[in-house]
Amino acid sequence: MIGQIFKAYDVRATYPDKLNEDAAWKVGYATAQYLKQKNEGRTGNVLVSCDMRPSSPSLVAQLIEGIRTAGMNVIDLGMCDTSFIYFAINYLNAAGGIQTTASHNPINYNGFKISGPLAKPIGATTGLKDIQAIAEGLKDKPSASNKGTLQQVDLWAEYRKHVLSFLKLGRRKLKVYVDASNGMAGKMVPKVFDGIDGLEIVPLNFEINGTFVHEPNPLVAANMIPTQDGVRATKADFGACFDGDADRCMLTDELGNIVACDHLTALLAQPFLDEEPGSSIVYDLRSSKVVEETIVKLGGKPHKSRVGHVFMKALLRETQGIFGGELSGHFYFKNNFYADSGAIAFAAVASLLSQTDKSLSQLIAPFRKYPQSGEINFHADDKDKVIASLKSTYSSATLEQLDGVSFDAWDTRGYWFNVRASNTEPLLRLNAEAKDQDTLDKLLKELKPMLGKEEVHGH
Repeated sequence: MIGQIFKAYDVRATYPDKLNEDAAWKVGYATAQYLKQKNEGRTGNVLVSCDMRPSSPSLVAQLIEGIRTAGMNVIDLGMCDTSFIYFAINYLNAAGGIQTTASHNPINYNGFKISGPLAKPIGATTGLKDIQAIAEGLKDKPSASNKGTLQQVDLWAEYRKHVLSFLKLGRRKLKVYVDASNGMAGKMVPKVFDGIDGLEIVPLNFEINGTFVHEPNPLVAANMIPTQDGVRATKADFGACFDGDADRCMLTDELGNIVACDHLTALLAQPFLDEEPGSSIVYDLRSSKVVEETIVKLGGKPHKSRVGHVFMKALLRETQGIFGGELSGHFYFKNNFYADSGAIAFAAVASLLSQTDKSLSQLIAPFRKYPQSGEINFHADDKDKVIASLKSTYSSATLEQLDGVSFDAWDTRGYWFNVRASNTEPLLRLNAEAKDQDTLDKLLKELKPMLGKEEVHGH
């Protein structure tokens, strides 16, 4: 039963039918046992924090009990955004940490995002399978021979100082419309950004009351509408909509247009490369060609990554890159311990905009060069067979199998596309881009029948 709650990157399920207090205890105990082996001489503290879901307090209480029973000391950080715990693990030099959250999922979900030393993510390929095996092996709750201690620590002042080290405001005063989605941005944004000269925040859905006015997933276009409307109504310089645990934010320009995250990665390349010339920048392989072109033009080193924060963080660390961006709205920073942060992404955009007279739409316009398909999902019962037939049909393209299969015929036919198989469903995910709309239309007309039945609601 407990095996069902372990996913590729975290632990997540509906509460209380699949994920309950008993499971939380087991996850706590198993994580502590795993971290003990990985401790690398760090203090034996495991940090624990949570989001604002009604099920979080009772799950955290049992999580803590499990960790302490395994003989590790717990520091409870309280309710905070997920990026806060990444900061705290490094700041306190802890053995690891667990954030209780279900991120952008509906309110009846909950879960655990587990990090090791230095806030390195623990996913299926980096230790989560080991934690699962320990949890599944627990028949009865072991008793504690040497129970760990528990203390509460408030690090908000230190966290604010850290995030604000990325905020370098120029002369221009900014008004920003922020939708906190009734999630952790409702606490984080006031704690970190209140009282800053030249930065006015117009708040929406900042109430933390255990419900969501809209699903806290800014990747779904419908959830961005309040931000788009709010920006236009208040004549704000830009808008930001945060997900449930506030480690991601999606932006709109001053006209209310959604800013694609790959275009934002291209835009932010300049200030980060100014800071560290010639540095590496990591980007998700679904990103527009304009990202690679921009990094090269600015004298940086482009590095394509597999999709997912586990891979993005590992590659950023490996290349000692200054910055990284993913299509899902996760942005990663070398000076944030190679971890992602919605708050720092917000600060970086505000800094850039306050130092120029141009609007965000004017700054983004040059990167909207090539037409893109966006991610389209197809139902395919035999995913391998479909991919094999694509390989034979597009054999003249350059093939790359970093994540799924990428077919690059950019220099010869003016397009590239990537097809990835879902780990959990009979789905193939297509992302395509071309030098012009006509080429893209032709490509999609050719590809769609080969891929299977198009899913209308997949995201």
